[in-house]
Amino acid sequence: MRRGADGAAGLGPGAYARLVLLLLGTLALLPLQLAAMRIAPRRAGAIPRRFHRLACRCLGVRRQVRGTPPPAGAGVLIVANHVSWLDICVMGAERRLSFVAKSEVQSWPVIGKLADLQRTLYIDRQRRGATAGAAAAMGARLAAGDDIVLFAEGTTGDGTRILPFRSSLLGAAHHAIDEAGGDVTVYPLAITYTGVAGLPGGRTGRAALAWYGDTELWPHLKHVLASGAVDVDLAWGEPIVMGKATSRKEATRLAEHSVRHARRRAVAGRHEA
Repeated sequence: MRRGADGAAGLGPGAYARLVLLLLGTLALLPLQLAAMRIAPRRAGAIPRRFHRLACRCLGVRRQVRGTPPPAGAGVLIVANHVSWLDICVMGAERRLSFVAKSEVQSWPVIGKLADLQRTLYIDRQRRGATAGAAAAMGARLAAGDDIVLFAEGTTGDGTRILPFRSSLLGAAHHAIDEAGGDVTVYPLAITYTGVAGLPGGRTGRAALAWYGDTELWPHLKHVLASGAVDVDLAWGEPIVMGKATSRKEATRLAEHSVRHARRRAVAGRHEA
């Protein structure tokens, strides 16, 4: 276990009050989302966005968005780096999204249920035949105008660097082109945690906010609550059109380059400020 996650001081009354507010809000929104998914699944993205905005407010997460985001309802594939479970809330607070996750996530307590309510697409990396089914589902969702998020590193990093993007993870998206009825537009997105409590985070601060390895959820959540305020930079890169003739490796290379460049600018800009 890393020091940053379990070394946080005891929570004060204010932090516990924010945690209770988040739990009550979750319980209130849960039945509404279940009903929406049954009655009007095309509109089921609005309630998760409210949940993520509530989570960001209760956890003290302050978002700064740079660059040009995809137009609403365009049906794009968002390729991002992955630092923490907080990434879901940060991105979900900005727009209606669904995520691509490994199949194991579906069996995780609490998180798996929340992922289902977010209409997450699951990929079983151990079964080659499962990719075709995931690709078909992804293509149908893109064609319907849904935005899908893919964390191309395949895991969470330590917050101080970008791991190599895996072109195999874009394979399902590449296979989904036929289902989507044409090209798929890829939007790179760099997620960078730039500060804690109004101060530049530095390498140590960014690593403390990362959720990776054997870090447990509750100590990490406690650390976020005790931080008081967390600043995060969301930087959109230039869109990449991925068609039938476009190599998934080339699309992966371009997306990774864009995310690395945006992250360097976010870190440098925070220190200058």
